[in-house]
Amino acid sequence: MAERKIIRIDEEACTGCGLCVAACHEGAIQMVGGKARLVRDDYCDGLGDCLPSCPVGAISFEVREAAAYDEAAVIRAQMERAKAESHASMPAGGCPGSMAKAIERPNAAAAPSAHPAVAANGTHANNSAPKPTANPLHAGERAAAPSWLSQWPCQIKLAPVNAPYFQGCDLLVAADCCAFAYGDFHDRFIKGRMCLVGCPKLDGVNYAEKLAEIAAANHVRSVTVARMEVPCCGGIEHAAHSAADAAGAPFQCVTISTDGRIIE
Repeated sequence: MAERKIIRIDEEACTGCGLCVAACHEGAIQMVGGKARLVRDDYCDGLGDCLPSCPVGAISFEVREAAAYDEAAVIRAQMERAKAESHASMPAGGCPGSMAKAIERPNAAAAPSAHPAVAANGTHANNSAPKPTANPLHAGERAAAPSWLSQWPCQIKLAPVNAPYFQGCDLLVAADCCAFAYGDFHDRFIKGRMCLVGCPKLDGVNYAEKLAEIAAANHVRSVTVARMEVPCCGGIEHAAHSAADAAGAPFQCVTISTDGRIIE
């Protein structure tokens, strides 16, 4: 234990609003007896994200002897909280939608990229324009592009570590915005891979440990990450890279711009 910068909470000034608890992503602050309290020195990174959240200025920095910040312990606690929150939101008996299953897809070579009656320019083979439908969201004469998703669930936090479809697979880890930004996402990225998606900013969890466990336990052959150009996607790239390192697998990263272009 050594001296370092760490937060200090003035419990007399604290009004018990709880805003600092929500601002502390590491879980170092909890409500105890109606007051905010620093409950784990080793969960406090000393960066002070909680300071601006306090409306009465009850939080400040101090330098004192404290346990070193333990990032690994924080990640484990975050994963446990996410798991508990997920289970708490499920109906009795668990959520049927989170049950793991493989999805059979035709061989890539045999699967048509478009309906045979539709040419590349969008007109029909008989050169007539497609007939309009009453609702453009309903399927008309033009066939939908095939889905290449081969397993369920695809959310990182819901995927079981030991699902059989991960064994020896090529793994795609994608920021969930990618499928909306890049029009050919299924054909270009998902086809031939097992796909896991998440958002490090919205989920508020570092998935490095879980992805590394999936990759190592299942001897994945390769790890590809698809991320957006925005800075917050750096978290998912780092987690996927850690997974590749854990499995000793080749790693590649593709960056997609917000207007739908591959830029790296």
